[in-house]
Amino acid sequence: MHKILKWLTPLIAVGVAIFIIFFLVSINSQEVYLDTEPLTLAKETKKEKPVNSWLDQFSKSERKGYSYPVNEVYIKTDLDEKITKTITYKLSAQLMDPYQLFCLKEELKQHKLKYYLKKDSKSVDLLIYSQNVDKLQNLLKVLKNYKIVANLEPYKEDY
Repeated sequence: MHKILKWLTPLIAVGVAIFIIFFLVSINSQEVYLDTEPLTLAKETKKEKPVNSWLDQFSKSERKGYSYPVNEVYIKTDLDEKITKTITYKLSAQLMDPYQLFCLKEELKQHKLKYYLKKDSKSVDLLIYSQNVDKLQNLLKVLKNYKIVANLEPYKEDY
């Protein structure tokens, strides 16, 4: 194996050298072209006829008020259901410091109540989206532990 590698390496080197020599000779040939003309830009372009396809006929339709058929979708809705009003409750609280606001938010998360927080310079108003009055009364009792005075009343929108 060692003898084969000893002779194979120089043979590969000689083969690469011969290839490079032939490559350089073919690139640098001394052929002279006598009948050469400078290249010019052809100013005339061939105009190809536009290929008419069957889709082009749709855009050339002269009938007005006709639309081509498409897949139709039918949706059936039950509008006979009674729409019930949900009562939104407004909880107003006068908070003295940011810690009370933090406690209020944590209690709302713990009771899993959705709310909207509106903060003024004097008070904090919460719109609580719940129909369970007992749960809200329980929340008011828990807020008293944090010395948070809160009032609960149904919210009426002003239009």
